[in-house]
Amino acid sequence: MLEQQVNNLVAHLFRHEAGKMAAVLTRLFGFQSLDKAEDIVQETLLQAMSTWPLKGVPENPSAWLYSVAKRKAIDILRKRKIQDQHHSRIRWAIESEWALIPTVNNFFLENEIEDSQLRMIFACCHPSIPYESRIALTLKTLCGLSISEIARGFLTNDETITKRLFRAREKIRSENISLECPAPADLPHRLDAVLHSLYLLFNEGYNSSNPDNLIRQDLCEEAMRLCLMLAKHPITNSPKTNALLSLMCFQASRLEARTAPDGSIILLQDQDRSLWFQPLIEKGKYYLEVAAEGGLLTEYHIEAAIAGCHMRASSFADTDWREIVKLYDILMELRPDSIVKLNRAIATGYCVSPGAGLRALQEITGLQGHYLYHSALGDFFRQVGDHVGARTNYELAIQLTNSVAEKNLLQTKLTKSEPL
Repeated sequence: MLEQQVNNLVAHLFRHEAGKMAAVLTRLFGFQSLDKAEDIVQETLLQAMSTWPLKGVPENPSAWLYSVAKRKAIDILRKRKIQDQHHSRIRWAIESEWALIPTVNNFFLENEIEDSQLRMIFACCHPSIPYESRIALTLKTLCGLSISEIARGFLTNDETITKRLFRAREKIRSENISLECPAPADLPHRLDAVLHSLYLLFNEGYNSSNPDNLIRQDLCEEAMRLCLMLAKHPITNSPKTNALLSLMCFQASRLEARTAPDGSIILLQDQDRSLWFQPLIEKGKYYLEVAAEGGLLTEYHIEAAIAGCHMRASSFADTDWREIVKLYDILMELRPDSIVKLNRAIATGYCVSPGAGLRALQEITGLQGHYLYHSALGDFFRQVGDHVGARTNYELAIQLTNSVAEKNLLQTKLTKSEPL
């Protein structure tokens, strides 16, 4: 039992702290030593998994991790026999980073850690690395997502993401790419990839691929924290940044209403809207207004506007589906991918009729292996009275998802779809 608890705790700390630890270590060793920083983080976490079941979990697990990583970093520097002056400079930096580890809940030098992590994210989003590979590298190295979670975000498979990561690292090595934080003037050129990384990080938290956790609130909070830092920076405070932050605020405001105490899913039409967190909704409105300045229209603007439509509706029946379909039409022009088509088809089903939504869904290609597609088909088949079609698609959806909560919801829908 204790070993399982330790494993769960280490997994949580990996998600929440690994990126920060890697960022600080890489800044100290040099951006070219990304692999070495990752190795130290991995070794530290493995040491926790082997030590804590025997000696007990320390009072401050995060501080323990940073202390062990510090010792490992100093050992490596000693083995390298770096010149005395260089060794002293880096060792002083390491000791200053970890000298103030508190015994209370707050972590040491929090602002410096946050700055280090953002610098590393911009460094990983180097323009010489293919766009999707740099995002995968960021999500894997600094955000702690697994290859499967990254693949889910890109609607692809594990093998594809593994190859992208391999090519990214090989390109860094073969072309001797220096992973350094760009000069201020170059930050805007990397901002799209950084924002895309945060968008995917938030999405994984909002609808997690973890079988036992539908919502990963820590990932949502991390994405929002980093996006807020970008919005506060004069160079990265762009309309696109504010639009993404608005979207995150709107979506995060509904987190508490999306699941029941037993972990089961509560669909949008059944949610208690009094549980929607109004301060976040107001923040979402504010950032969307700020994003409107300048005349730039991006996919984040449209997604935030769609979320805003749901926020304004006093009930599911009062939702302005006609406006939502129009917004999806605009989004289709900016990003004509299959998920946008899926969501537009669902909105059409509510705006026009279940039959219209069903026909729109059946025209989509490329989502036949996605559980949400078959779940939506099952919903509309059920609404038009086709019990066989509903059953077939619900059963397919159940097979295609690993989420326990999703499986339970689909099973309930399947039961209700059967004729009396």
